[in-house]
Amino acid sequence: MHRDQSPLKARSASESVPPLSLEVDQLLDEFTPLPIRAEFRFDAGAPAVITVEFSAERGPSFIWHIGRELLYRGLTAMSGCGDVRMWPALPRERPSSWLLLESQEVEALFEVPAAPLARWLDATYLITPAEMEMDGLNWDGFLRDLIDDPAAPSE
Repeated sequence: MHRDQSPLKARSASESVPPLSLEVDQLLDEFTPLPIRAEFRFDAGAPAVITVEFSAERGPSFIWHIGRELLYRGLTAMSGCGDVRMWPALPRERPSSWLLLESQEVEALFEVPAAPLARWLDATYLITPAEMEMDGLNWDGFLRDLIDDPAAPSE
C-alpha cells in the first residue's frame, strides 16, 4: 500500500518524527564492510527531503539530502538516478537495500537495514502524506528564483 493511501489517520503537523539512527555498512570493496552510523532526519517544513548524516568512528561526517520518495521506493525497487540511487538487496536474513551516493568528491555504497527505515518512513508519511509535500512551498518565490538571475539586482 502506498503511504498516501494509508488507512491510518494523519498526525497533526505539530507532531514530529524523531531522527532515526541506524548502523549501516559502507562497502569499501566487494568484501569489506565498514560499519558507520547514519542518522535520518525529517522536517515537516520540507517533507519531500530527508537529511541523512553519515558518521564514521574516525574521520569527518558528511550530510546528504535525499528525496523521501526515492528512499521509500528504493526499499522495494530500483529508485533514483544520477547522484543518488537505491535498490533492494538480494533476499537474505536481514532485508536491506543498497544506497549509492556519488559526487565529484565521493562515491559510497551503503547497505541499509530495510525494516527500521520502512517503519520510520511510514511515520513521516503520517505527518505529511505524499500528496501534501508541496503544499507549503512558496511557488512564487521558487519560480522567481528559477527565472531571475540571482546575481542581478532586483528592481
